[in-house]
Amino acid sequence: MEKSIEAIWKEGFMKNEALVGPKVTNLYNQKSIHFIDKYKRMFKTNLNAIAIGSTMVLGASFLLGIPIMGIGLFLVSSLVFIVNKRLSKGLESIDENVNSYEYLRSFRSWLDDQISVNMKLARFYYPIIFLSAIMGFWFSSKNGQQLNETVMSELMVKYPDLNVVFGMPLIGLLVMILILAVLALLGGKIYYWDLNIIYGRVIRKLDELISDMEELRAE
Repeated sequence: MEKSIEAIWKEGFMKNEALVGPKVTNLYNQKSIHFIDKYKRMFKTNLNAIAIGSTMVLGASFLLGIPIMGIGLFLVSSLVFIVNKRLSKGLESIDENVNSYEYLRSFRSWLDDQISVNMKLARFYYPIIFLSAIMGFWFSSKNGQQLNETVMSELMVKYPDLNVVFGMPLIGLLVMILILAVLALLGGKIYYWDLNIIYGRVIRKLDELISDMEELRAE
């Protein structure tokens, strides 16, 4: 960015017709600068955590004998990282020559688009994460013995008439499909809950700041 965020706010908002006094203007400049800087730091930190964490999980999964789970989680995390990395570039397309209020509104619009994309994506990656975890443990091995073979052998002894499909108990398979369907249906909402845990306070501050500035402009 050729022009700093600080310059945008100081020049933009002070030139706006809604100017109500130097002290108030300076207060909103500081709040705006603090908000944007805080969000960008959090966003960058979380992206780095996803990249580093998924790599560590992938390596650990091979050591623990659950590579399927590690590979699944790594692929999902990589997709989330790549998509959000590309979305972050959208910040560069925001017009920096508008006043501070319009710049903040543009930032909120970009944030809405980012949330919308991730909510749609979550309907796919939450089921994949769950499936990867189940399959990872089901096909895990220890001392040369696979868990699924051990479990099925014990179940067939206790329940010789057990219905088996694709090497799994039918009832277990149906329960797994049901959970996958629920995760696909509620994936967007689950993502939004996660979002509120991490960014909820910051986003509420953003909306409060926009609301306050709109009130000042209306006076």
